[in-house]
Amino acid sequence: MGKGEETRERVAAQAAALFNVHGYAGTSMSAIMEATGLEKGGIYRHFASKEQLALAAFDYAASQVRRRFAEGLAGKAHAADRLVAFLEVFRGYARRPPLHGGCPVLNTAVESDDTNPLLRARAGAVIEEWRALIESTVRDGIARHEIRPEVDGARLALFLIATMEGAVMLTRLLGDPAPLEYAYEHLRQHIESAVRQPALDAPGG
Repeated sequence: MGKGEETRERVAAQAAALFNVHGYAGTSMSAIMEATGLEKGGIYRHFASKEQLALAAFDYAASQVRRRFAEGLAGKAHAADRLVAFLEVFRGYARRPPLHGGCPVLNTAVESDDTNPLLRARAGAVIEEWRALIESTVRDGIARHEIRPEVDGARLALFLIATMEGAVMLTRLLGDPAPLEYAYEHLRQHIESAVRQPALDAPGG
């Protein structure tokens, strides 16, 4: 990586931390200049506009989220174990979010909903990745007789994501990890009920 690329990545990472705490609209260029140690011209040498910087900053934040999920799911083979591991990543946000300020996907989605279609699309793309991950996990689990065949992967994906992101929001708002703990425990039990039990499913069982 060249010096210019290193600087660009460093600025995006530092801006990501600011945006995740103060929001895109609430983060001034002067705050970015102070955090990065660069003058405005130095920042614009790497990013054509504040919006372009915000997109790069979100991409950096999303990479941290993806890494957290990759680490959480590593070594998990059984479909139910992978689904529970997905929940555990969110559960960990209470004590160690991917960036200071909480979940960058949630924060960006809320702020950009009616104000920034490009950022909104970036956040939506990460949600779609999560949905695809859960749906493929359920589909593969059904094929391997690990998940009951009647489980709807698409519905389960929306249920898990909506519940855990809502719990992340409440945990941040209340300053209390209880919402995440309650959501995790309830969904873990729900996933366990979706695990195929051969002895019960077999004819006459």
